[in-house]
Amino acid sequence: MTTLIETAEHKALRDAVAALGRRYGRDYVARTVAEGRPPTELWAEAGKLGYLGVNLPEEHGGGGGGITELSIVLEELGAAGSPLLMLIVSPAICGTVIARFGTEGQKRAWLPGLADGSRLMAFGITEPDAGSNSHRITTTARRDGADWLLTGRKVFISGVDMADAVLVVGRTEDARTGRLKPCLFIVPTDAPGFQKRAIDMELKAAERQFELVLDDVRLPAEALVGDEDAGLLQLFAGLNPERIMTAAFAIGMGRYALAKAIEYARDRTVWKTPIGAHQAIAHPLAQAHIDLELSRLMMQKAAHLYDAGDDIAAGEAANMAKYAAGEACVKAVDQAVHTLGGNGLTREYGLASLITAARVSRIAPVSREMILNYVSHQTLGLPKSY
Repeated sequence: MTTLIETAEHKALRDAVAALGRRYGRDYVARTVAEGRPPTELWAEAGKLGYLGVNLPEEHGGGGGGITELSIVLEELGAAGSPLLMLIVSPAICGTVIARFGTEGQKRAWLPGLADGSRLMAFGITEPDAGSNSHRITTTARRDGADWLLTGRKVFISGVDMADAVLVVGRTEDARTGRLKPCLFIVPTDAPGFQKRAIDMELKAAERQFELVLDDVRLPAEALVGDEDAGLLQLFAGLNPERIMTAAFAIGMGRYALAKAIEYARDRTVWKTPIGAHQAIAHPLAQAHIDLELSRLMMQKAAHLYDAGDDIAAGEAANMAKYAAGEACVKAVDQAVHTLGGNGLTREYGLASLITAARVSRIAPVSREMILNYVSHQTLGLPKSY
């Protein structure tokens, strides 16, 4: 059941993470981007304090919470100007999938390190011709004795240079039907046949994007995560947290931009009056705040449903939350920049770079149009056009 009033523990978590985020802040992130390196100091400290693994089982070094708690961590870091993109990928997607479906050996090998930040796992689903459509994925795994051979390509895979392994979505042949079905494999980044190439992005971020080429990468039988016949179930066990956490990322970014605009509107005086006193400035900022709060409610609903084990309802809510948060983030950033006028485009105020970053929340990990398709078909029962 979704509660509209956060527990004392959740409030304390928000306050503690917010304090950590403020100690690093936007200047730290800008510095790591300029230096072309990941935010290793913030990542390490967040891991040491137990924030990276709040969603992972206690018996494997985590905090014993869920996506509800992890979304709080990411939102508050984002609101402080220092979000960690790999929180979406490593503990939320990969950690969740391994915790739910991994063998005991996989859990022991990976979860403690994912929880404390000493190990990191990337997630590889997107392909050049398939996007995130798991039915069109061409990366295939075939048996070779007791081993698997994995071949294919992936694009826009975050943080591969930081990762010890990539949780790769491939397809295997069903022995009964001959049809291909999705399966998940843990692929070490130093495996023979594994190649990565950084993608030159116009958007500059601390975490880089990569193209992967898998050329007959040989994997032992224990690299397969979970049941070979439960691919889609396992896949969506990771994709729903991904959408929820992307919503948290967007909400945090929107809150950061809005806070900068509010501070400016209070202090900036023209003709003896703070500009925030004018409704043309105040009302759009108020609307942006309302939209962010509404999207946060849907995100919290999605997180509670997921943590309660209702995967079907969580899937609908997670898509809606990601859609709402993406729209709210773009509007909040745009209005913040507009409020500052020319100052909104200067490096000093640090908002201009968010214009491009905010757009990502509309595009990835699934586009707003595909979410509208999902709601049209799954929720409203309308026919497909494809």
